Parts: sequence; structure tokens; C-alpha cells
Amino acid sequence: MFKRVVRQSKFRHVFGQAVKNDQCYDDIRVSRVTWDSSFCAVNPKFVAIIVEASGGGAFMVLPLNKTGRIDKAYPTVCGHTGPVLDIDWCPHNDQVIASGSEDCTVMVWQIPENGLVTSMPEPVVVLEGHSKRVGIVTWHPTARNVLLSAGCDNVIIIWNVGTGEAIITLEDMHPDIIFSVCWNRNGSLICTACKDKKVRVIDPRKEDIVAEKDKAHEGARPIRAIFLSDGKVFTTGFSRMSERQLALWDPENMEEPISVHEMDTSNGVLLPFYDPDTNVVYLCGKGDSSIRYFEITDEAPFVHYLNTFITKEPQRGMGYMPKRGLDVNKCEIARFYKLHERKCEPIIMTVPRKSDLFQDDLYPDTAGPEAPLEAEEWFEGKNGDPVLISLKHAYIPGKNRDLKVVKKNILDNKLSKNTENTTPAIKTATSTPSIKSEAKLDEVLKEMKSLRELVSSQEKRIANLEQQLSKMDI
Repeated sequence: MFKRVVRQSKFRHVFGQAVKNDQCYDDIRVSRVTWDSSFCAVNPKFVAIIVEASGGGAFMVLPLNKTGRIDKAYPTVCGHTGPVLDIDWCPHNDQVIASGSEDCTVMVWQIPENGLVTSMPEPVVVLEGHSKRVGIVTWHPTARNVLLSAGCDNVIIIWNVGTGEAIITLEDMHPDIIFSVCWNRNGSLICTACKDKKVRVIDPRKEDIVAEKDKAHEGARPIRAIFLSDGKVFTTGFSRMSERQLALWDPENMEEPISVHEMDTSNGVLLPFYDPDTNVVYLCGKGDSSIRYFEITDEAPFVHYLNTFITKEPQRGMGYMPKRGLDVNKCEIARFYKLHERKCEPIIMTVPRKSDLFQDDLYPDTAGPEAPLEAEEWFEGKNGDPVLISLKHAYIPGKNRDLKVVKKNILDNKLSKNTENTTPAIKTATSTPSIKSEAKLDEVLKEMKSLRELVSSQEKRIANLEQQLSKMDI
């Protein structure tokens, strides 16, 4: 499938592992809506899953530690009158989530600190402006309270959630259904993939198409496009022969792709998840039972195949944990939440390391929850890079090293005491012990003497009891 070249990379040995059954979320009726979104959104506090709901749309919000079987009566977020199609957690507030639905509305919800106690029918904000169902919602990466939504009316709206207003409306740019929308690293541009087979890079504030590529993938099935941290665009789609493809593009020259790879002939849409800190892209196909991962570098062939994680069950959706929610002690570089028909199963990706120190090379500073810009500043034309945080404070040093040292010292003391007890002649010859150590020695000797006496008295008692027992047998 790929030209295998042995190449130095710290991610060559990344391996995936599904957690044990008791750490899964069981008995969840995952939505059956035919829409190519991930159906799951995760942050360091909660996992949200779109579920089947009679007479409307609902999604479930579970605290991460609420594993095991989920009660059928567990409360849901249930304000939509049509099925929910997409959900996205706010990157600047772990308790705020947005949802788009078939009822043509976008709703923003504030989840209580410890999760839901009762069902939540009332959102904080209702955003109305689309004339057809809303299939995509995605928060701005660096400006607070800025939310983008895309509907089947082929319109993109960018909202100021704080005021509930539609500030930017991008009409007439897409003649057909929009398959995906992605912000770039600082949120100054968006890239979109449309049913007309075009990938567009758009400056939303100028309402201008900066670059576009016709027939980025020639197949008729959906295309996905995401921005990489260096500004390049990564796409997944299908060839004319219905083979799944992935490609890398430079927005400054969209004539020819930097790199194209053909993969297989499955018809599941590939959902790309990107880690900007390590430049690794994970591809999860809907209906597949595998996660493929690739490293993107500046050297040919630019997209390097790393490995594939394979399970038995196909996935109906997939959630991806932000970097700040990972366990750095286990060298975890990604965590997925795979949706089955009736459960959600976390999958952990780790880089095996022998050292138990914090691994700086795996965890460069990552985007934190602080927003560098307010909504008004961004709409006025300002840009801001993500405020980076170090994950080192999340690292808990292993305590076993200290314990080993302590145990070693205890053993050393015992050994020295034993030598003192067994060779008093040598001791007096070599050194004159202090009054403290003599007193300690007397104390130890007294205790040993009393223990010996206790043992001998117990032995006598046991002998008497055995004698009595033998007489009873006779």
C-alpha cells in the first residue's frame, strides 16, 4: 500500500490498546442517523454522545469517570425537536457544548460542574438562521464565544454566541452540500470540502475565497479537509475508481497536490483527527474497524504511514481527546472514544518508553483553555495564536524511586546492627560507640531477650496442649 522506508521517527512504535470492559460506557443507544459526523465529542471532563431519541434529538453527557453500564433513565440534553447531527465542546470552557440539528437550529448548552442530574431541555442560547438542517458546528480555536455552523442550505454562519447574533453569513460560495469545515491554527481562515468536489480556503471576515481546487478527489463520495499547523491542507476522499485517497495541498499553489496516497476500496468516509503538536494524523473510517495513523513531515513523501490499529468491531463514530486531557505518565499521545452500536470504548495510543521521567519530546507546549481574543476583537480583524501551556504540571513523578532508596537505607541499618550484635569484639577494637548507640543496643538486646522468653513459654504451652490432646485420643 505504501512504499516502506525505514525512517527515524519517535512515532514508529506507537501502539493502540482498547481499555478493559469495566472502563467502557455500556448500554448506550448510539444514534442511527445517516450523517457523516463523528457523533461523539470529548474534553478533559466529559464525553458527549449523540443518542437515539424518540420524538426529537438528544445527546448524552457523561463525566469521564462514569464508566460501566449507563442506566436507561440517565438524563440527556434534549432540547432539539429533530435528530442531533453534530456536537462540539468549546475549547475555552469545558462545560460549554454546541449542537446542530435537523430542526435547523444551533443550540449552546452549559453543563453543570459534575454532569447532569436531570435532563436538560433548555439551552443557554438558541441560534436561528439556517433554513435547512445544520450538519456541522465547530468553535473558533482562539476567539472566545465565536461559533461556526454549516447547514444543508449550503450556507456558513459565524455567530457571536455572547450576543446570540449571526455576524458573518457566507452565501453563494458553495453550490452544494458542505461536507466539512475546519479552522486554521489561529482561526484567520477556514477550509471547506463541498459536494461539488471543490476544496476551498476562505477568509471569512473578508468573505473571500483565497484558494480553491476543483476535483481535489474525483470520486463522488464525501471529501474531508483539515488545516495542518503549518497552513497546509490535508484532505481525504475517493478516486474515480472508488479507492480511498488522502492528499496534502499547499494553499498557495493548489494546482497539484504535494502528495497523494491511494489506500483501499472500502466505502466508509475517512474522518481525519489531527495532532498539531506532533504532526500526526489519525484516520478513522466510518464502518471500519481500524484507525490508521500517518506522520506529516517536510521531506518526501511528506505523508509517512506509521501503523494501523485494528479491532474486531466496526466503529459508528469517534471522539478525540484534546492533548491536555491525556495521561502523560503513561506516554499517552492520543485517546479515542470509539462508538459501537450499544457502547463507547476508549482506545489509548501510547509511545513505549523505558524511562519514567516526563517526555519533553512527546509533549511540546500545547493549546490551553485560555482564549487570547474576545469575539468582538476577532470580528474587528485581530488574530491571536493559541495560548500554549506545558503538560509537565500534569506529570506525577513515580513514588517507587524514593521508596527504593528508603528500603535500601533500612536494610543498610539492619545489616550494620547485625554486625554490631554478632561481632562485639571487632566493634570495640575498631570504634568506640557513642552513649546513644549503646543505649539503643541495650534496648534491642532486652527486647530480644523478652521475645525469646515469650517464645519458650509458648512452646511449653503448645507441648502441654499436645499432651492433653494425645490423652483424649486414647
